[in-house]
Amino acid sequence: MQFGTRITAAEPGSAHGLYLVVSDIERARDELAGRGVKVSEVFHAEAPGAQFQPDGASGRAADGASYSSFVTFSDPDGNGWLIQEITRRLPGRTDAAGTTYPSVHELEHALARAAAHGEHEKRTGQADENWPAWYARFMVAEQSGAALPE
Repeated sequence: MQFGTRITAAEPGSAHGLYLVVSDIERARDELAGRGVKVSEVFHAEAPGAQFQPDGASGRAADGASYSSFVTFSDPDGNGWLIQEITRRLPGRTDAAGTTYPSVHELEHALARAAAHGEHEKRTGQADENWPAWYARFMVAEQSGAALPE
């Protein structure tokens, strides 16, 4: 994605259906709104292509289904943007050997989704309410060479 002046002959406001993908739709919406951007409420598409209709169903998709929750906004030039929440990629969409997380928050969010399955508790025999936060800090510190959390 490239932003700037004199990089295209297209008229300002002529681009629509531009996608941004995030792992936490509510956080993305709150950040935009907090910066004064007029952004839609979170909605979900009830049928393929319905995300391009202005009257989508309110709220996140049932069960937090990946690829199904959206918000829209227009940039200062009037170009139309669609933010889509993707929490789990479809098979074959990523290279497992090259998967990374861009922030502690993104990694923690992924671990929290993993916790919903209860596998950690099955292995340890007990609940650990804070395991996503601790492991997120540990994994990011380990990759960066920083001191590991205690």
